Amino acid sequence: FGHLKGIKLVYMGDARYNMGNSLMIACAKLGMHFVACTSKNYFPNEELVETCKGYAKETGATITLTEDIESGTKDADVICTDVWVSMGEPDEVWEERIKELSPYKVTTKMMKDTGNDKCLFMHCLPSYHDFETSVAKDMRDRLGLDIREVEDEVFRSENSVVFDEAENR
Repeated sequence: FGHLKGIKLVYMGDARYNMGNSLMIACAKLGMHFVACTSKNYFPNEELVETCKGYAKETGATITLTEDIESGTKDADVICTDVWVSMGEPDEVWEERIKELSPYKVTTKMMKDTGNDKCLFMHCLPSYHDFETSVAKDMRDRLGLDIREVEDEVFRSENSVVFDEAENR
């Protein structure tokens, strides 16, 4: 982009933990517009949100929490996500979280609906974007769950910078 101030970064999915929290803090401190777009059950901790809003007052950033995908992603410069469930968590957690977060899967339609054909897709990796992994296959076959947080078409698109992101950790 050549600048960070004013960039709108939308985090899709479970925004309660390291990725959602770190991105919200960074955006607030850098004058970016951070949106956590997810179910209310997965919003970041309110105390941290208030801290970030304090940073945002100093930098011109905004912090938005929304369940509304259309308004949350409109005019996004970056859409970012992470896996919805970590390895080793029990099946019950997988089922509940996948069902609740499925509407927030990053799709080709979502990217198009931003209204920004240059909107970038980011993911900290690893990612469930196809059914080539044993975990994705197992969850689909055993539990009937599509655990992909992003469509393969988005993951492999020209707007995806996931490998550049991983390279620059």
